[in-house]
Amino acid sequence: MDRVALRGLKARGHHGVFPEERREGQTFVVDLVLGLDTRPAAADDDLTKTVHYGVVAEEVVAVVEGEPVDLIETLAERIAQVCLKHERVEEVEVRVHKPEAPITVPFDDVTVTITRSRV
Repeated sequence: MDRVALRGLKARGHHGVFPEERREGQTFVVDLVLGLDTRPAAADDDLTKTVHYGVVAEEVVAVVEGEPVDLIETLAERIAQVCLKHERVEEVEVRVHKPEAPITVPFDDVTVTITRSRV
């Protein structure tokens, strides 16, 4: 299986369990690795035979900016489901970064990574 990766998609969302997270929002960063067979697209030089990563990026940002959830695990699952709606995508790895998480000690990042595939 081939891979198409999008790294560092940024969007402001209002996800989290604390009222200030819901009220003020924060930046979330999303990395995606889409698994699909790119041979048909490469053979014919045809965008319709692969995944349009620009469209996927817009859809993922819309999820992050959309309906708030408590957990980034839930956010990652919603993003994965959006990616798998694309006909050619067989598998997706989603990593959601929450670099502004409300943690009381110094840290660089908090991430949740999930892998989902068509079953």
